[in-house]
Amino acid sequence: MAPPSGSPWKAVAVEAIWRYPVPGLACFSGAGVRMADNLVQGALFTVMVVRAGMLRDPAFTHELATQVERSPRFFQHAPVVLDLKGADGFAAPEEFIEAGELLRAHTLALIGVQNAEPAQLGAAAAAGLASFAPSATQPARRAAPRAGAAVAPAAPAPPPRAAARLITTPVRSGTQIYARGTDLVVTASVSPGAELVADGNIHVYGPLRGRALAGASGDTEARIFCSRLEAELVSIAGTYLVSDQLPPEQRGLAVQIALVDDRLTVTRN
Repeated sequence: MAPPSGSPWKAVAVEAIWRYPVPGLACFSGAGVRMADNLVQGALFTVMVVRAGMLRDPAFTHELATQVERSPRFFQHAPVVLDLKGADGFAAPEEFIEAGELLRAHTLALIGVQNAEPAQLGAAAAAGLASFAPSATQPARRAAPRAGAAVAPAAPAPPPRAAARLITTPVRSGTQIYARGTDLVVTASVSPGAELVADGNIHVYGPLRGRALAGASGDTEARIFCSRLEAELVSIAGTYLVSDQLPPEQRGLAVQIALVDDRLTVTRN
C-alpha cells in the first residue's frame, strides 16, 4: 500500500493504512473453556503504519500536527504500528516508550511493531508492544540466469476474481463489510461510521457517507464508484483521503476514484 497522497504524510510519516486479521483464538479444557465465551474469534482492524525513521526527522512533529489538525476526528486515538524496516536503533524499551509518547501527544496510540530485528523485537515486547507480520511483501529480485542456463517457464496467470459480493440493504453505522478477493457492490446507502473493504473494486449505488477501502490486498488498479460522494475516508491500496481532503466541487456527485501516479484522483462519472 502506498503512502497517502495529497498530504504531508506521504513525505514524512504514515506509510499506509493496513488491515490485520486477528487469528482465531483456540480454547482448551478447564479455564480455557470458561474464558471462551468472552473471547472474540477474529476481526479486522484498521491501523496506521508509521516508518520508525521518520520519528527522528526534525520536520516530523510539525507535519504530523498539521495533518492531525486537518482531520482531528479521524486521527483521534488511532492505533499505530511502527515499521522498523531499515531503522537504526530501537533496541531499548525506552526508545519505544519515547516513540509512544511522541505519537500520543498527537492523539495517536502506538500498539505494535513490524519488520523488527530480534533485538528490536525483544525491546518492543519489553515496552508492552505487540509484533505484527509485515502487511505486504515485495517480490524478491531474481538473479539473472547464467549463460546457457535453462529458463523456467513463466508462472501461470492468477485465477480469475470471484463473483462480486452484493449488499442490497443499507449499511448502518458501526457495520464493516469485507469482500475478500473480489469486488463489493452496495445498492443502498452507506451511513457515517460504516466501513466497506474490498480486495477489488467498490461500487456504491447510493450515498457513500462512511469509509470505503478498495484494493485492500494491494491492488493499485482497484477503483471506487459511488452515486453520491459524502465519504469520511476513501482509500485505494492504502493511499487515502479523508473528508477534508476530498475536492469540494465533487461532493454530493456521482464520481469514480482511482490511483494515478501514487495519488488519488476523483473524477465525475
